[in-house]
Amino acid sequence: MAAGLGTRMRSSRAKVLHHLDGMPLVNHVVSAALKLNPAKVVAIVGHQADEVEKAIINEFPDADVAFAIQEKQLGTGDAVNSARQILEGRDSTTVVLSGDVPQIKAETLQAMIDAHREAAAACTILSVRLKDPTGYGRVMRNEDGLFERVVEQKDASDEEKKIREINSGIYCFDTVKLFDALSRVGNENAQGEYYLTDVPGIMCADGEVVAVFECPNAKEVEGVNERGQLAKMEKIARKETNRSLMESGVTLLDPKAAYISSRAEIGRDTVIYQNVTVEGKTVIGENCNIRPGVRIVNSVVGDNVEIRDNSFITDSTIGSGCTVGPMAHLRGHALMEEGSKIGNFVELKKTRLGKGSKASHLTYLGDATIGENTNIGAGTITCNYDGKNKHETHIGDNVKIGSDTMLVAPITIGDGAVTGAGSVVTHDVESDTLVAGVPAKLKRANLNGQKQGPQ
Repeated sequence: MAAGLGTRMRSSRAKVLHHLDGMPLVNHVVSAALKLNPAKVVAIVGHQADEVEKAIINEFPDADVAFAIQEKQLGTGDAVNSARQILEGRDSTTVVLSGDVPQIKAETLQAMIDAHREAAAACTILSVRLKDPTGYGRVMRNEDGLFERVVEQKDASDEEKKIREINSGIYCFDTVKLFDALSRVGNENAQGEYYLTDVPGIMCADGEVVAVFECPNAKEVEGVNERGQLAKMEKIARKETNRSLMESGVTLLDPKAAYISSRAEIGRDTVIYQNVTVEGKTVIGENCNIRPGVRIVNSVVGDNVEIRDNSFITDSTIGSGCTVGPMAHLRGHALMEEGSKIGNFVELKKTRLGKGSKASHLTYLGDATIGENTNIGAGTITCNYDGKNKHETHIGDNVKIGSDTMLVAPITIGDGAVTGAGSVVTHDVESDTLVAGVPAKLKRANLNGQKQGPQ
């Protein structure tokens, strides 16, 4: 269920789109569901439905996820009833999850499903016992300890509010019996809503078995209702990730100041300095040094790489033995091949930098392919945009680009060519030639033979 706005978040964004550990809350729940290998996942959406659908599809493009629209937010029973056309009539088990309960584990869900099937139950409720159950629906049991009904906080008597066992809002249902019972749910309650919690009571009245499976870890079923809870969960998630990384052989100089995604992979003997952020599905190899202030997002970093202070790398790949920064920027699927180097205030955008090549200072290289053992002088710019379209720059092997060179794309610089400092190169440059000037002109041809060209 992912249809609510979440008014207590005080946000114009749907609650399930708020991020935990770098991922929308709803996607944590979808991820747990997919680990159960279900026949289908149905996401019930309402507020900002398009944005919620997009968030799920972007994260799980290959998953079989269907979307049901809850037109009006009339309660949890109405929400599940929105999926009737997709699920009704299936001889199956339906697991109902809440999109704002991101810490639920697939192992817990599987244990609940197993207990549900073993009991031949029409419904199994996932419960938990809390020291302070305020705000949650209470699980009512009869004298024999068997399930009787669920009472919502606003409808509970003072005596019922003392019960510590609460309904987590997570269920297993026999699908056919679920929708039969939903047809008989009314809205005669304090909220005027259709409660899913009425369904187990209806099933009991029908003589069906309703079981309760108690979750051993209360944190798993904690929902996000306001930003303080979200911050608390973020801190816990980060602490667990950092502990796991250190146990695997990664050095975190200050674990409290390392912000690392649980989806990231980092090799042994890599050192992470303070105030480093590693987001998404980033992979970092072994024996790397990631210096203070670095941010890496959805990128791949090879072995023996040094990323110096305050560099930003997103959606890019860095080969083994490379050096980056300080204060460098890689984006747009930039690629640094083995042993290459970029220095301070260098930006690569959708650029391939060949093995052993260098751009050490104050340089922008966009939409470019650069060969091996080429040196890019300080202040060089690939002028890749003509006001309407982006154009490519191709630079060969063993090229020397002089400082402050402007390379006006589309353009090709041949192997072994040299450009003079301050040149504006507007035409292709042949291999083993020297060009200089504004605009650049041929100054020397056949550099290997040192033959004088036109002046």
